[in-house]
This record gives sequence, C-alpha cells and structure tokens, in this order.
Amino acid sequence: MTEKNSRKNETVDALFDAILSLESREECYAFFEDLCTVKEISDMAQRLEAAKLLLGGRTYDQIVKEVEISTATISRINRCIQYGTGGYQSVIEKISAQEKKQ
Repeated sequence: MTEKNSRKNETVDALFDAILSLESREECYAFFEDLCTVKEISDMAQRLEAAKLLLGGRTYDQIVKEVEISTATISRINRCIQYGTGGYQSVIEKISAQEKKQ
C-alpha cells in the first residue's frame, strides 16, 4: 500500500462523507466550529489563500505580507501544488468558475 493510499480508511471516508453532506455555508460554519479549533480553521483558510496566490504568480514575500503565513508553510503548499494530487488547483479552479457565474 502506498503512503497516499495508507491514509484512506473508513473513518476518514466517514469524515469526508460528512463534509460532502453539508449544503450551506452556515452548515459548514456549524460543523467546522464543532470539529476544529478557531486556529485550525484559520490555518486551513490561510493555506488555501496562499495556494491561490501561488497559482496566481505571487512571490513568497508577497504572500507572507498578504496572508501572514510562514515561508515554510508556503514552501509546503508549493510542493503540494507542484508534486501533489492537484487538490489545491482543482478546488481553486472550481471556486473561480463559481465566482465568474455570480
């Protein structure tokens, strides 16, 4: 079993099923505020914003100033964008497409 596949299990599947069942931003707030600390939610939001900025061509220095995130975290995000599964890019493209429709 590869490292990527070793993270897949019934418990994680149940978590993702729960997330996929959410139908509104309010439901997301309620669920994630119960599931995560405020800091964890903030960290995830910062990572997504940093990924969006990286994909938009921003430099590490610009992202550090804009998002207030460490260069080590930006580097990890960049490695995920370059060599990962495409999750950041896929989600950011979907969000961008939804924003264009509105």
